[in-house]
Amino acid sequence: MNKKSIRDVELRGKRVFCRVDFNVPMENGEITDDTRIRAALPTIQYLVENGAKVILASHLGRPKGKVVEEMRLTPVAARLAEYLGQPVAKVDEVIGPEVEHRVAELKEGEVLLLENVRFHPGEEENDPELAKAFAKLADLYVNDAFGTAHRAHASTAGIAEYIPAVAGFLMQKELDTLGQAMTNPERPFTAIIGGAKVKDKIGVIQNLLDKVDHLIIGGGLSFTFIRAKGYEIGKSLFEADKEELAKSFIRQAEEKGVRLYLPVDVVVANEFDPNPAQVKTVAVDQIPEDMMGLDIGPKTRELFADVIRQSRLVVWNGPMGVFEMDQFAHGTNAIAQAMAESDAVTIVGGGDSAAAIEKAGLADQVDHVSTGGGASLELMEGKELPGVAVLNDKE
Repeated sequence: MNKKSIRDVELRGKRVFCRVDFNVPMENGEITDDTRIRAALPTIQYLVENGAKVILASHLGRPKGKVVEEMRLTPVAARLAEYLGQPVAKVDEVIGPEVEHRVAELKEGEVLLLENVRFHPGEEENDPELAKAFAKLADLYVNDAFGTAHRAHASTAGIAEYIPAVAGFLMQKELDTLGQAMTNPERPFTAIIGGAKVKDKIGVIQNLLDKVDHLIIGGGLSFTFIRAKGYEIGKSLFEADKEELAKSFIRQAEEKGVRLYLPVDVVVANEFDPNPAQVKTVAVDQIPEDMMGLDIGPKTRELFADVIRQSRLVVWNGPMGVFEMDQFAHGTNAIAQAMAESDAVTIVGGGDSAAAIEKAGLADQVDHVSTGGGASLELMEGKELPGVAVLNDKE
């Protein structure tokens, strides 16, 4: 990564505005999964230990520029204090005189958490006035929120127009790991792309066709490819307007010498339901017209696992089936298992794939699970992320 990080700057006595991603799932005011809080700890601890006056900012949910009581960050401050083993002060505003007063009182090594930045309408609009108000609070900006790095908001990009800006450790790890995989991959390099829609993965597939040795396509989007190869797909998910594109991807893979793997058998059901009346496994050219494919079948699981075994680098983005329903999670779990057992460098893109590998209890057996769904996808598309572009380059 050619961006400066917190290791490259003087921190002692400095007011540091650190954008983190504390967008954690909550139920009845209780945090149900604090993975994102734990992911930010190395950066926060480093700032504290090196005598910075730490101002933390994050969003939670989608309050759309208004105060939503159940989206306050108060429970987050309490959980963070437990992990840090020191008090975390919390202010109930995003900006204003009270915030400025609390920042002015901060001593070296102390931590202050601002209220949910999306309570302010200027955050998502990247309002220069809000960005300036954030910048006025601090001497240095640190972005450690990879999960929102693909958004140009006031606290993820705008603030960096006014004060020096560097990456935190989580941001650095994400950029180094995914960046290295995309620019200088170990080979054979296999990418596994799943999920529901072709339209969400067009940019990723296009970019990967120039980089990978093997491309595995599963999930709902595979049926548009299966149809493009001339097979009937029954009531399976199908994007008619993307059939020609799928054909062109199949052609490009051939021309570029990329091995493209599609399902050879699928698990079909008569309805989209956790407990459908009819479920069976059929070959991909035998899908009944009144049934829909909801997962990859056992032969496909074995085929895909075999490709993973032969690889030196595997990047996975998107589930192989409707993994939220246990009956159709076998394909996704098989990919998670194959990656966990692989000797390759294994990287799981954020979002559903991260949720699936967590659910399978295998997250600690792969090399990297990304904390950003949309951000990791855009990085895999070869796009520059706004929250990264604004960080200062190394000399």
